[in-house]
Amino acid sequence: MHQPRTRRAMLALAATPLVAGLAGTAFAQPAWPGKLVKLVVPFPAGGPTDTASRIVAQKLGERLKQSVIVDNRAGASGSIAAAQIVKTTPDGYTLMTLATPTLLAPHLYKNAGYDSAKDFVPIAMVYDLPIVIVVNPRLLPEVTDLPKLIAHAKAEKVAMNYTSAGNGSFGHLSMELLKQMGGFDMQHVPYKGSAPAITDTIGGQVPVMFSDLVAALPHIKAGKLRAIAVGSPQRVSTLPEVKTVAEQGFKGYEAVSWGGFVAPPGTPQAIIDRVAAEVQRVLAEKEVQDKILGAGAFAHYLAPAAFGERIKQDYAKWGQLIRDKGIAAE
Repeated sequence: MHQPRTRRAMLALAATPLVAGLAGTAFAQPAWPGKLVKLVVPFPAGGPTDTASRIVAQKLGERLKQSVIVDNRAGASGSIAAAQIVKTTPDGYTLMTLATPTLLAPHLYKNAGYDSAKDFVPIAMVYDLPIVIVVNPRLLPEVTDLPKLIAHAKAEKVAMNYTSAGNGSFGHLSMELLKQMGGFDMQHVPYKGSAPAITDTIGGQVPVMFSDLVAALPHIKAGKLRAIAVGSPQRVSTLPEVKTVAEQGFKGYEAVSWGGFVAPPGTPQAIIDRVAAEVQRVLAEKEVQDKILGAGAFAHYLAPAAFGERIKQDYAKWGQLIRDKGIAAE
């Protein structure tokens, strides 16, 4: 004999389609990436960070079968954009290129709005941007290497001048680290950007500059500037005859600017791993390596964990120097 349904059984039966619908919704999320991905570059278009980011973004988009567009948001060494990124929805659709100036900005600007060592999820290092000490060969004809520069600086009664792209720029910090290690003095004359600083070094207003390689290389090749040392731990292929700072008596000295991709905190690990794997494949392509080299940088992949360690180490290392020297951005 057929038994009448209880009220509880009827309610359970009525709820079944709703439960099934919710379950279907939960498991029917579109696979990432289901729409275009935005890569924020916190610098103006045209520089090495922007150019390297665009080269990799285009190839990354091809591999993801989804557009990866570059969004330039310049200002305050990238700190304005970075402070926005850490508050962005962590869904994998907004990433950022973290470069050394933005990494160090919280040490240089009050209330930057983020902590570089804690507030980003590292995805992959993408490139290195070597820096180089150059001198005006007309003003310092006898200075052909780093020991001669230091000897010349020590012999001057008044501290000789050197320049960089600005207060707190990586060239400024790199020379201050060298001065600290070498026990000599030089007076920093900050400029607003590499271009005017190089122009005045060539013109003879300032005899020495610690410059990023991409800005100085054409003038080195033309003989207007003489390269006497590179800050990287190894010599660079574009200036193979120029010794490193470490090779010239400063063991352990390392000053390399870099850039890599990061995501907002809370971004799913599966997305981080997917992007990192695709970036590794992109950077392994000879065509990509050559294009990045053409922008003045060197392709250099680090996986998420290794890149995270590099972020923490450089943030601590240069932060300590900034505090010791009392350096602040203009």
